[in-house]
Amino acid sequence: MKPLKLPPCSLRIKEGPGGKLLYDPLRRKYVAFTPEEWVRQHFVSYLTGYLGYPPGLIRIEAAFRLHSMLRRADILVHDRTGEPVMIVECKAQQVKLSQEVFDQVINYNFNYGVRYLVVTNGIDHFASKIDTEARTFVLLDHIPDYETITRCEP
Repeated sequence: MKPLKLPPCSLRIKEGPGGKLLYDPLRRKYVAFTPEEWVRQHFVSYLTGYLGYPPGLIRIEAAFRLHSMLRRADILVHDRTGEPVMIVECKAQQVKLSQEVFDQVINYNFNYGVRYLVVTNGIDHFASKIDTEARTFVLLDHIPDYETITRCEP
């Protein structure tokens, strides 16, 4: 895999019966080593190791129904009361972060109603803050730390 624009992290990789496996410390199991999983594990490491996100308040591949179809949010972050506050959509490095990717995470937010949305392919990262009352969003110039996303401001 090509290097990502994220801090380095230590990942456990092993050979499995169907190919390479990558250890996910949040799910506490080995999962298929895919380009998207490579990005997801690096991004989770960035959130927990550099931005103060508590691992116990992060769900990986959080399943929900959208228009009767089963969907999965790549990373769903909760505040200390258990309320969802941020969705992160991860794509493989070679996937361009297009309008379609943004629309996907915006559609997921109809289910959760979080204040922060992030999309990343490990190279480019975009974060936005949602104002649900005004029905607007603002692109941020950085990925916010956990303290920022859990403040009780509108």
